[in-house]
Amino acid sequence: MGIIKLDAYVLLISGQDRYTFLDGLSTNKVDSSCSTVFTTTSAKIIDVVDVIEVGDNLAVIGYEPYKDKVLDHLQPRILQQNVTIRDITTLNNVYLSTENYPIEPGVTMSRSFLGWILVTSIKNLLQESMTYDQFTEYRTKNIIPYQGHEITSDVHPFNCGLEDLVHESKGCYIGQEILTRMRSRGKMGKQLVQVPIDAEDATSVGTENALAIRRMPP
Repeated sequence: MGIIKLDAYVLLISGQDRYTFLDGLSTNKVDSSCSTVFTTTSAKIIDVVDVIEVGDNLAVIGYEPYKDKVLDHLQPRILQQNVTIRDITTLNNVYLSTENYPIEPGVTMSRSFLGWILVTSIKNLLQESMTYDQFTEYRTKNIIPYQGHEITSDVHPFNCGLEDLVHESKGCYIGQEILTRMRSRGKMGKQLVQVPIDAEDATSVGTENALAIRRMPP
């Protein structure tokens, strides 16, 4: 459908322990660029982020209003690891493309649970071709969750359609025990579903479809 600028933060993770650091604090296996979820000890979502390899660093891109909670989650857990975290949000623009974007100088691109994430320097503006309403239309049609709507601190990844970001065979991480138990028992609680646009519990509403998180019958 197009390109839209996101309300996003960018953190730069450096140091030789950068992969193991993020891998131990999120649900997906972080050994390359990927989307993953930071969760609490009760498996509730802190943020869903995109991890992008940038040279000898990892860029972590998430939802700006959730940034402080993410930093509160990451910084105390560095301990003796060879890791540094820099907030470079003000130096970058972050866009979402709903389609594969042609590679061009000055644009870092990575596949995301949302589509394709594009990162540029603050001086390099891309032409937006999608409104927020059109972004919502894209999400409700394709059952894609977004922060502030379906992705909140009240839910775990299985509730909002992010089960693909919870690695099935990964070892210990914060929230892992609860998520593993839920998956093994087949009891994942409420789920993200497509509903009519007049549904009272709709979390995102398009012109033809809406999204809601509902408890499904066994």
